[in-house]
Amino acid sequence: MIGNFEDPRKTFGEEVCRIALENRKIVLLSADSGRSSGFGSFMDKCPERYFEFGIMEQTMTGAASGLASTGKIPVICAIASFITARNYEMFRNDIGYMRQNVKIVGRNGGITYSDLGTTHHSLDDFGLIGMIPGVVVLAPQDPNEIREAVRAMLKYEGPVYMRIGNEKQENLFESGFEIGKARHICHGEDVTLISAGSMTANAVKACRKLNERDISVEHLGISTLIPLDCDAILESAARTGFVVTVEEHYTEGGLGNKVGELLATEGCPAELIKLAIPHDYCISGPYSEVLAYYELDADSIAARIEQDFKGVYF
Repeated sequence: MIGNFEDPRKTFGEEVCRIALENRKIVLLSADSGRSSGFGSFMDKCPERYFEFGIMEQTMTGAASGLASTGKIPVICAIASFITARNYEMFRNDIGYMRQNVKIVGRNGGITYSDLGTTHHSLDDFGLIGMIPGVVVLAPQDPNEIREAVRAMLKYEGPVYMRIGNEKQENLFESGFEIGKARHICHGEDVTLISAGSMTANAVKACRKLNERDISVEHLGISTLIPLDCDAILESAARTGFVVTVEEHYTEGGLGNKVGELLATEGCPAELIKLAIPHDYCISGPYSEVLAYYELDADSIAARIEQDFKGVYF
């Protein structure tokens, strides 16, 4: 229901388990975090299709590749920084290079493990996994999109990486998720605001504030980083001439870079502002306070866009 808040990990786990109970090809793998990933009910009901590896992401990834070779559909879920950065070589070689039909889900993505420090922050996963050829990269924007993304990735033939968060998320949309397609959240003529994943909720609030200040914002919600919806971005950017990206990722390697490269390659002369975490080791603390510190809360997003927009056009 729109407006309800849900735990993204629980939402993800329930949907995966529901589908896995119906499809015996699906197997679930965990690195010492099965119940935290929402796999508890499946562990109890189908122990023969649940595999626990302990803190061994690399071994788990190799095993998933082997299972995929036998026709299984392995779903891995673990802490995002560990399943991507620690596990990069195995992800690249065992899953990417072999084009295996494995679904890897990084939970507690971005800075949602905010109080545990840099080791547990995942601010480079879009950049890292985006460098592996042939991997679809998903970042659902709300719990309903998580459900739809789970269904879509399990139908998709090939490797998929999906990032989900930890903090409870508000349901923003009823339906409409599609791999490779941006969501047109609102239409405007002054600014193109492009948000990814967990940042879309704050971007929606920022749009409302900007519209009250007579700044017309076109908001594109991105739940697929790869493949990116280039047509939607270029059409909007060409019309407004002013693009702002918002993401829970480093300023380097993520959505902002991908949009900048697209605009440059296609010769689109739009101004580009990237709102993200500076490319440095992130501070620790309560999630909302860390977001506010890096000016990724709704008020800060709106203030920055208003300031830069007026700086360019007035």
